[in-house]
Amino acid sequence: QVQLVESGGGSVQAGGSLRLSCVGSGSAFSGRIAGWYRQRPGEAREFVAAARRDGKTYLADDVEDRFTISRDNDKNTVDLQMSILKPEDTGTYYCATWRPAEDPDHWGQGTQVTVSL
Repeated sequence: QVQLVESGGGSVQAGGSLRLSCVGSGSAFSGRIAGWYRQRPGEAREFVAAARRDGKTYLADDVEDRFTISRDNDKNTVDLQMSILKPEDTGTYYCATWRPAEDPDHWGQGTQVTVSL
């Protein structure tokens, strides 16, 4: 059974940092890209970051100077280090995995991130 479990969300003041972690079970990570999406209040879910098994990473334009994604293939984990957080980073963050060139089809339950002024 495939399962993704996130942890590490919380509340922080603007300028602060948070680290999100996701661990996958079953075949959640096997042959898949792993990454993070977020859904900000009143908006659609959007891509944040992704990490391939070979170590190549991708970041959305508005976070590339502030967030870092890392992946451990042996542990089936993918982490998102978020720094210099802004109020507009507030939202629910979802771990996801997907096959290359496809849409995510495995999702975690989401973890809330709230950034206040």
